[in-house]
Amino acid sequence: MTRRPSPRAVRLLASALGMGTLLTMAACMHDGDGGAEDTTERRQARPAAASPKAPSPIAKAATAPPALTDVQAQSALLTDADLGAPWTRTEGAALWRDALLKATTDNADCGRLLDAVYTEELLGEPAGARAVAGFDDYDDGAQLRYQVTAAHRADVDKGLAWLKTMPQKCARFTATSPRGAKQEVRVTEVGLPEAGEARQGLRLATRGELDGAPATLTLDLAAVRVGDDAILVTNGGLTEPRTEYTVHALQVGAERLKQTRNDTSTPPQTPVQGQSPTPTQAPEQGQKPDQEAQPDREQPQEDVQEDGQEPGTETETETETDADQDVY
Repeated sequence: MTRRPSPRAVRLLASALGMGTLLTMAACMHDGDGGAEDTTERRQARPAAASPKAPSPIAKAATAPPALTDVQAQSALLTDADLGAPWTRTEGAALWRDALLKATTDNADCGRLLDAVYTEELLGEPAGARAVAGFDDYDDGAQLRYQVTAAHRADVDKGLAWLKTMPQKCARFTATSPRGAKQEVRVTEVGLPEAGEARQGLRLATRGELDGAPATLTLDLAAVRVGDDAILVTNGGLTEPRTEYTVHALQVGAERLKQTRNDTSTPPQTPVQGQSPTPTQAPEQGQKPDQEAQPDREQPQEDVQEDGQEPGTETETETETDADQDVY
């Protein structure tokens, strides 16, 4: 016979259960508060995300176009075919070069201009590659000099701005030849067509002596900036220069220089001794992966036969192996 618990025991058991429930709830609340505090502390201890930095000057310089090379400068030169008749490749410096251009003057700007024309450095000394082509017109005794140079954009623009002031600063001045003869020099502005990004044209006329006789040398001077490079043209002689040839040379030359700069193809280079060869290039555009060199694949079993054995003939070893497999 089962004995029923007394009312007193039931009340004690209920009290114990209630107390246990309260203790459990208090523990959970304490753990929850602690977790929130720990989360807050972790958030406060976490370092702030670094703000994005502005690109460094090195990164900006990496995007600058590469400098003009000697090969590119030569490729950008004009030919006599570009100019047409009566121009042919020059056979040397003109006779009037030293006699009428190698002069000095007390005016600093005007003296600088004469030096720049004589040395063919209208924009100053080139900063890198340089290529020059000369052409003669034997009908008029004129000579055209065409030059492509590597330069810094800021330096070119500064030089063009200086040339623009010459018609005002050096409109008329007197120069002295190496022999002491006086020369009268005039400088005027020449309009140029839309070629390149910036340009300036001048006409310089100097009257002096050549071989003991009076002579007047007249030259068209033109400078054009194409990107970070420059084109220089000198055209003239002892007669009035034909400016249409100067204009034509600038227009054709500016487009050719742009095309040369845009042509990024370079001939393959032979590695220098001790230098690693160039890595194998990726397949050309449009070539499928399966067109690349594939490793030798395993030939079908029926095609791989021993010497002197016809296809389809089993060897004794293969027959025995098949028999053993049949047993199992």
